[in-house]
Amino acid sequence: MDVSFILDDLNEAQREAVTSSSQKLLVLAGAGSGKTKVLVHRIAWLIKAASSSTHSILAVTFTNKAANEMTGRIEQILDQPIPEMWCGTFHSISNRILRRHSEDAGLEKEFSILDSDDQLRIIKRILKDLDIDEDQWPPDKVRWQINTWKDEALRSKDIDDQGDFNIEMLKRIYLHYENYMSKENLLDFAELILKSYELIKTNQKIRTLYRKKFKHILIDEFQDTNSLQFKWIQNLLDTNTTIAAVGDDDQSIYGWRGAKIENINKFAKHKETQIVRLEQNYRSTANILNAANAVISQNSNRLGKKLWTKDNEGDKIEVFEAYNEQEEANFISENAHTIFNSGDHYKDMAVLYRSNAQSRTIEESLLRQNIPYVIYGGVRFYERLEIKNVLSYLRVIINRNDNNAFERAIGVPSRGVGEKTLMNIRNFAEENNLSLFQSAKDMVSSEIIKGKAATSISIFINLVEESLEKINSTSSDEFVETIINKSGLIDHHMKEPGEKGRIRVENINELISAVKS
Repeated sequence: MDVSFILDDLNEAQREAVTSSSQKLLVLAGAGSGKTKVLVHRIAWLIKAASSSTHSILAVTFTNKAANEMTGRIEQILDQPIPEMWCGTFHSISNRILRRHSEDAGLEKEFSILDSDDQLRIIKRILKDLDIDEDQWPPDKVRWQINTWKDEALRSKDIDDQGDFNIEMLKRIYLHYENYMSKENLLDFAELILKSYELIKTNQKIRTLYRKKFKHILIDEFQDTNSLQFKWIQNLLDTNTTIAAVGDDDQSIYGWRGAKIENINKFAKHKETQIVRLEQNYRSTANILNAANAVISQNSNRLGKKLWTKDNEGDKIEVFEAYNEQEEANFISENAHTIFNSGDHYKDMAVLYRSNAQSRTIEESLLRQNIPYVIYGGVRFYERLEIKNVLSYLRVIINRNDNNAFERAIGVPSRGVGEKTLMNIRNFAEENNLSLFQSAKDMVSSEIIKGKAATSISIFINLVEESLEKINSTSSDEFVETIINKSGLIDHHMKEPGEKGRIRVENINELISAVKS
């Protein structure tokens, strides 16, 4: 049978990867080098040239979109449907396994899968049941820690707190979370992979079943796998299983969410592993690739490759060293205006920045030049949650009749003023034709509101009133910085897990710079 059509439009390195007979294959695919193409054509090659049955192939991707695209392209190449082939994300394949073997996994057949919001709501309920203060143990942070432990294949019983009170408390919450989820027949996203991993690892019959079934395993975006996903893959490997991992150590940017670049390095060090480098780039010009190669070559821990192209050199890269962020922003907006006047459209221009906090000066400069723009993958600076939080304090200090600002400021950080108390303040305000601020003040002074809520509201009212007295005696940026510090917003946002908290604090500091300028 003629199978040359599978290789017709591939370059030499791509053909080597597609036709490789190695049991362990690592394809180091540079940006724009045809990574997906190689995966798709390799699967087609296995089916047609190697006469592999479609149900013996497992292809693991990181998004459902990538899985659907891959399946569609394979069917297009082969001109036949491939319904028996397993192609999906770690989560979807784990779900499929657990649905088939729910009883062996200790689950009821119709278990439910929670999204991150549902998971957070359950953690909040557990904290309340355990009488644990959410301010001290933020649910977001607890959720992040539980998911991190699961990504390391750790159950609560596996965690050694070493006498650390914080870890001991988180471990206690994790144990109650596990018990609740088991009782209610619920699984979160991390649990899908962990539960299927444990099932295959501990159940010899099921392990044998899937090791015999999957003769060929292919993994996309291998540099983004975490510890649990790596173990999950190893669980399925038999002595005769072929495994092809496609990834790029130069594009490993998800360490903050558990991805382990060590996985790709471990795989590369196996003496049986064949490494094929896809270095021909189909996306960029030579000047861009040469610059990128020069930068990434400074990373001494990479496996090494050098991207090249048959394309022309392209425009030279212009470097502008700005004195400060304002000069940088002006350079961007002025160049955009010049390009527009030369006949190009604004929608064909893009501005990339390293940190979300940098967008503020760029946005302001674009607005001054009357240049329309859209923020992708984020929110406009002054519409970001943390900025609105700060502005709500400033607004209520300037104008105590600003009810929207009062409601936002009194609720962040959480200070024991719940929805019931707020509802009473609203009703009192409406009955007496008062602002919410004045209503809250009167209700505390007349002891209509008592206890912790009264204490918290008094502290808030004092902050507002004392701040207004000082507004004309300090510079604007010092005043804003003082309000931010006294409000507790920095500590509040720093409690958010991972990068989120750090980015929010960066944006708040950038707001202070905006006020100063």
